[in-house]
Amino acid sequence: MATIASPTEQRLRLSDIPWETFVTYSDGLGPRHIRVTYDRGEMEVTTLSSRHENRKKWLSRLVETLTEELEIDIASFGSMTCRREDLLRGLEPDDCYWIEHEPQVRGREDIDLETDPPPDLALEIEISRSTLNRSDIYAALGVPEIWRWDGETLRVVVLTSRGAYRPSNRSKVFPFLPLVPFAQFLQPSDLSETQFLRSFRTWVRRQKKQNWTETT
Repeated sequence: MATIASPTEQRLRLSDIPWETFVTYSDGLGPRHIRVTYDRGEMEVTTLSSRHENRKKWLSRLVETLTEELEIDIASFGSMTCRREDLLRGLEPDDCYWIEHEPQVRGREDIDLETDPPPDLALEIEISRSTLNRSDIYAALGVPEIWRWDGETLRVVVLTSRGAYRPSNRSKVFPFLPLVPFAQFLQPSDLSETQFLRSFRTWVRRQKKQNWTETT
């Protein structure tokens, strides 16, 4: 057992944990500010700081505003536990979305990744780093794209045919999206969240009027 603390978050790592224990513990937590990651017997429990949750909420709101303004259908499942017993791996993204595969999960309340497609996009807020390799778990689950934000820099990584992630300067789920201007809306501002989100909507609508999705 190892405990690793940062100024804002704490991580507890446990070894030789059976899959059944992980499932019982994860399902039994209920409403929480705790994240559980499992990788073939290794389990990490992480407390989530207010800074972490603020960054998560803000990035999620931008993604959801973008899809709303561009009338892109999505299914959002927040930080649901994504797990597969056959792989002995599981984790909770900070947020996750079905976009290309939205029709397969539309109206669903329960998702089984052993039969259903994985989310098309996962969001990871990396205020502090996990002691487990979460990218490997995402890759094993087949999640095609992750947006990783450390509070300063947004990094997009996409899953290759070799089963590993590579950095990309273009999103696969939103190929029209210019990432550099988009990332500017993640920077600190003196505006309130409502005011800032309004300015983001204005920016998206302006791009839409310029046939954004057709010319980029």
